[in-house]
Amino acid sequence: MSKARVLDIRDRPLSPCAEGKARRLVEEDKADLVNEEPLTIRLHRAVDIPKPKEEINPVKGKRLLLHICCAPCATYTVKRLRALGAEVTGHWFNPNIHPYSEHERRRKTLARYAKEIALPVIWEKGYEMPAFFRAVVGHETFHKRCAICYHLRLQRTAQRAAEEGFDFFSTTLLISPYQDQDSLRKIGEACGRQRGVAFYFENFRRGFAEHYELARAHDLYMQRYCGCIYSEWEAKDKNASTQPHH
Repeated sequence: MSKARVLDIRDRPLSPCAEGKARRLVEEDKADLVNEEPLTIRLHRAVDIPKPKEEINPVKGKRLLLHICCAPCATYTVKRLRALGAEVTGHWFNPNIHPYSEHERRRKTLARYAKEIALPVIWEKGYEMPAFFRAVVGHETFHKRCAICYHLRLQRTAQRAAEEGFDFFSTTLLISPYQDQDSLRKIGEACGRQRGVAFYFENFRRGFAEHYELARAHDLYMQRYCGCIYSEWEAKDKNASTQPHH
């Protein structure tokens, strides 16, 4: 069905309408015919056009501690949060990453990128991989271990945010379509309540394509698996026993 362009009496564009309705408005002397091609009418009245709702932006001017899983995921996420006016500091705590050489490669890549974009980072000392394995033992299947891993990391970020007086904390894990956003949100909010600091949730996945472009532009190392030994196994073997089976 063809559409007609519609203007109000002040020549402000309105939503198009069906051609038949546009011609009836002209016949009923409620509008003037402006053009036939494309069919355009002008109403005899002004229309109140609602202003677009302003984006709710609680982080503007606030200090936010951002858990960073890797440099590529930090690209768009930091850019977006800075665009919202947040004062962003990164936080590195990823005891799930295995082996140690992989952990260090990702950590050093983030250190270089953080320097390039003048991003301050709080670095957790050491490599707490044993804590990760103790936490997930008996729960190694996908989703179960992931929820435990989220809690392990976000709990530490919430702790640091509270200790350092941040207004909010969040995580770059929210940009990945491979992570469970609902679980991340619930765990983040629970950790925030426990520590008295707000968890900032946003679906950063809208920037997932851009994050690849930014990572390539900065020549960042882009890993092929999430981080833990189980995810590496699953990335190489779709029949891994840690995958959920129906």
